[in-house]
Amino acid sequence: MSHLTYAEAGLIGLIQGVTELFPISSLGHSVLVPALIGGQWSQDLNVSKEESPYLAYIVGLHVATAIAMITYFWRDWVRIVGAFFASVKHVIAPEPGTERWEPQNTDQKLAWMIILATIPVGIAGLALEHLFRVVFSKPILTSVFLFANGLILLAGERARRRHASMEALQIAADERVVAERQKAAVAAGGGYGSAGRHSSGQRALKQHQADLAVESDRRLTGVGWVGAFVLGAAQILALLPGISRDGIVMVGGLFRGLSRQDAARFSFLLSAPVILAAGVLKIPDLTGPLGAGIHGQVLFGSILSGVGAYLALRFLMRYFSDPKRTLTPFAIYSLIVGLGCLLYFSVR
Repeated sequence: MSHLTYAEAGLIGLIQGVTELFPISSLGHSVLVPALIGGQWSQDLNVSKEESPYLAYIVGLHVATAIAMITYFWRDWVRIVGAFFASVKHVIAPEPGTERWEPQNTDQKLAWMIILATIPVGIAGLALEHLFRVVFSKPILTSVFLFANGLILLAGERARRRHASMEALQIAADERVVAERQKAAVAAGGGYGSAGRHSSGQRALKQHQADLAVESDRRLTGVGWVGAFVLGAAQILALLPGISRDGIVMVGGLFRGLSRQDAARFSFLLSAPVILAAGVLKIPDLTGPLGAGIHGQVLFGSILSGVGAYLALRFLMRYFSDPKRTLTPFAIYSLIVGLGCLLYFSVR
């Protein structure tokens, strides 16, 4: 029977954490890397194989990655989750004279948009995950999908260039709004947000980023209910190994007129609940027979996955905040690796 070594768990855990956030498909790498190494690795880490400990191991990686994403955006999630419960309270006890329910502010609408966007991929995942994993998680097919992922990213970058000037103006406008808000808070004697006049530079920077996030969320709600549903449904394509969940949402957002920063933010906010739910639903695999004897490996790989995901998210948020940065490097990587692996596995 196949097993899972600490070396396998560590390497795949780190790769999973990083590639889950980069638009280059973590599932695709989970299929290709063991196949490229070959030998015992290709047997132990075969995602399409029934009754494999690798399936239980991936559960731990998903949960760790989701925790890292929630940790990074914890301020946003506190605000969004709080708004969700406030909206539920409004449904239970509506204000007098209210004829119909509707979100009362940006945070409430964003919370319900995330829920709406999660429904289609949630249903598809429950119904099709096993089929997609068993049928499509083969090295050659995964290589083809990864190459297609590169083409998708190039198409998204082409769409972004049409609005490049507007994107630069938007960034400048956000900075002005946040700067004016800071000056107003200082003039009122309240300091910058809750940080106070003499707050540390690090705390002030976090508050500045939080204010920019609020401005971004206001634009995201402009996508509307239908737009949120469509972008969420696009994640279904990520069930194919090689197609990036974050990449497909980013590209979809770019085609709907979002800036690269807003599209990236929305993709990361959508990813956390989907990844967490996928991990939680599969926890019985980890606690059952499939996880027997590999709990230490799962913990080791999950820690590396969580750390890798957190660092990758920090890098990407800074990367996409620069108007000069593009999706092109990720597209080129996907095209080269996808084509290279396709040729290798075809002639091997």
